[in-house]
Amino acid sequence: MKHILLFFALLAGTSSFVSAQEKKAPASPRVTAEGKNVKIAYGQPSKKGRVIFGELVPYGKVWRLGANEATEITFAKDGSFGGKPVKAGTYTLFTIPEASSWTFILNSELKQWGAYEYEKIKAKNVLEVKAAATKAAAPVEKLTITVPGDKLVVEWDQTHVEVPVK
Repeated sequence: MKHILLFFALLAGTSSFVSAQEKKAPASPRVTAEGKNVKIAYGQPSKKGRVIFGELVPYGKVWRLGANEATEITFAKDGSFGGKPVKAGTYTLFTIPEASSWTFILNSELKQWGAYEYEKIKAKNVLEVKAAATKAAAPVEKLTITVPGDKLVVEWDQTHVEVPVK
């Protein structure tokens, strides 16, 4: 009888240990959007009932365009972003959101956590382009970046922004 009780005690302890080791999915998973010449890796936060632009993400301040690590954009070959030439390579992609337009910034300093160190690295900006911000057709729960055809599209909450990209 002691052996049976010991067996079940060990089994229960092992089960608890295994479940404690299981990882929960991150609140803002790292996702990738790909186009013909472009790949974008970003942390995908959710709206969760919050007002995003103008509150959670303030207008007029540099933003990492996502959650956690700053967003990175990779050009497989020389291309263009917002009509401006870009050499092949990987760049950190920042934005400065405003109510009616956004500034997109490509910066050569990689592996940034958020935009906290932006002031120290802004001299490494490769280019800046402006794009119109419009109202999304419907509210978008998760920050979504896509690359349909020759444009990069950002949608979240009530906002839709497009930048030509090749």
